[in-house]
Amino acid sequence: MTTQLHVATTGSDDADGSAQRPVRTINRAATLARPGDTVVVHAGEYREWVKPQRGGLSDARRITYAAAEGEHVTIKGSERITGWVSDGGTVWRASVPNALFGDFNPYAEEVDGDWVVYAEKAPRKHLGDVYLNGLSFYEAGSRAEVSDPEKRTEIVDNWTGVTDRVRNPEQTQLVWYADVGVEETTIWANFQGADPNAELVEINVRRSVFYPAVPHLDYITVRGFELAQAATPWTPPTADQPGLIGPNWAKGWIIEDNVIHDAKTSAISIGKEASTGHNYATERGDKPGYQYQLESVFLARQIGWDKEHIGSHIIRRNTISDCGQNGIVGHLGCVFSTIEDNHIFNIALKREFYGYEIGGIKLHAAIDVVIRHNRIHDCSLGTWLDWQTQGTRISRNLYHDNRRDLFIEVSHGPYLVDHNVLASPASVELWSQGGAFVNNLILGTVRVEPVMDRATPYHRPHSTQVAGYAFIVGGDDRWIGNLFVGGDPATAYAAKPEGVAPAHAGTAGYDDYPASFEEYLRRIDEQPPGDHQRFLNVRQAVYARHNVYAAGARPFAGERDPVALEGASASVVEEGGAVYLVTDLPEGLDGAGPGAVGGRDLERVRFADAEFEEPDGRPAVIDTDLTGTRKEPGRAYAAGPLAGLAAGSARARIW
Repeated sequence: MTTQLHVATTGSDDADGSAQRPVRTINRAATLARPGDTVVVHAGEYREWVKPQRGGLSDARRITYAAAEGEHVTIKGSERITGWVSDGGTVWRASVPNALFGDFNPYAEEVDGDWVVYAEKAPRKHLGDVYLNGLSFYEAGSRAEVSDPEKRTEIVDNWTGVTDRVRNPEQTQLVWYADVGVEETTIWANFQGADPNAELVEINVRRSVFYPAVPHLDYITVRGFELAQAATPWTPPTADQPGLIGPNWAKGWIIEDNVIHDAKTSAISIGKEASTGHNYATERGDKPGYQYQLESVFLARQIGWDKEHIGSHIIRRNTISDCGQNGIVGHLGCVFSTIEDNHIFNIALKREFYGYEIGGIKLHAAIDVVIRHNRIHDCSLGTWLDWQTQGTRISRNLYHDNRRDLFIEVSHGPYLVDHNVLASPASVELWSQGGAFVNNLILGTVRVEPVMDRATPYHRPHSTQVAGYAFIVGGDDRWIGNLFVGGDPATAYAAKPEGVAPAHAGTAGYDDYPASFEEYLRRIDEQPPGDHQRFLNVRQAVYARHNVYAAGARPFAGERDPVALEGASASVVEEGGAVYLVTDLPEGLDGAGPGAVGGRDLERVRFADAEFEEPDGRPAVIDTDLTGTRKEPGRAYAAGPLAGLAAGSARARIW
């Protein structure tokens, strides 16, 4: 028998949780909930870290936590602080008893771990934060800086070297500094003329907002909440990866219809746990993080990393914003999951700290993961898929106004990128092989890069079983029916790390790659005798056809039947919450595409020895455009993500 348990701010934890006698805290309801039950939370503000006590038994007998229909429910990892004392000018001081934090004081915990990068002599940042009416502050390096904060109007992207305008320069003058004593923590904050005792001032207290304390609590649904203000730690793939919300190494969660914001680092985590490694490269200093990450894959297999026990989560229709590191993060625990219909923005734009694990979505080992119909914008990096991107589908997403849109690193495929708009200056970065790009609109640059110093695993199709591992020679990519409009490497990258390949408008970065598998084999045969040595310096084949290049974009030299057009333009425009694709395209576009493409039309991936398939093993079906329009078999369609895209001036709503 299933039960509804009710939570209300007017309730009591001594009550039974009925509609007439609700409990006061969500955690109390969590102790009562059994598989099949629903915890209904009524309007109000709940300041607690919800730690589910048990999970469901199956998809049909899950435990659901839901905001009451039509009611606004906020769960926060912060506490409101009053009793501020003026400390001169616009600076105020508050002393907080350490008992408020328990055994986790975020003002004593640094943003630190594998792949965090701090400039020389730069002060370390901490997991704490201060909020004035919901707006987060910047951490100062000293008490003196609180009185005289720098007003930053420009910031430099650490990877591209491009200088961007600060979105809110006034926010950079909202700063805080903390001193952690034995009994209390003293916080100084510059409120720039606001009275903190009259306004809403909150500070981070709890690490997470909705996250189990133990792994393997499966089949939990979290629906309809505002979830905010958590002191989450740095979440690299070689460490425990707690988020503001997440399943903590489990199976079958559904996180849907929530508004999630202001995680210090990562909002939603579908990542690994600590037993398979926890910042060992930083803590021990004896091996590179790459090596520990490789070990974590095999350690995970030993503790049951497989489809029967881990992953298969659904993350949908959430609004995720204003986080320091990731909107969604996960290593290993993300397998077989679906991420769809989310709106992700303002991720890693404060740039208080930097490292190599940042993105609107940042996943490692995204095996059979579907990333579908999300809008991702105003992020330092839109989506970063790193290691073991296999069976992954990135489909019908809208990327715009990011510093970089899509980065796929040290993966062997097969992975499929179809019917997306990639409209940022740096649209695609590929340090991988085995991909297929079908019917995308690409308005920025494409960069391709071999990686011959990091061998990474690949898997049996639709499985976590490791089949082998290899370096990234580069190539083995498929480009079919894409529309390239412009792309300026100078705009995308003001600087680049030494030794990294240049970016291009179009697919010209592949010019010295073979254009067929037969040509690849000929190049191998031309090498001196030997075994693996013959393969080290031979790029793999690139299969390109029916792409359209306009406004200066240029095709790969070996492409079949490219179409070059002049005088084209395309842009993404937001008006009143709606997003439009505005195009002015020349004659010659109509009918230039390949028609409908399926998985069997895509050449087999060489290293993983695998086809482009749906998760159930059927050939991939690639017949739905960005807006959801189905393409009819046998009919010719233009290149690009919209079935109705045509020459001339047009304006189409795409979100």
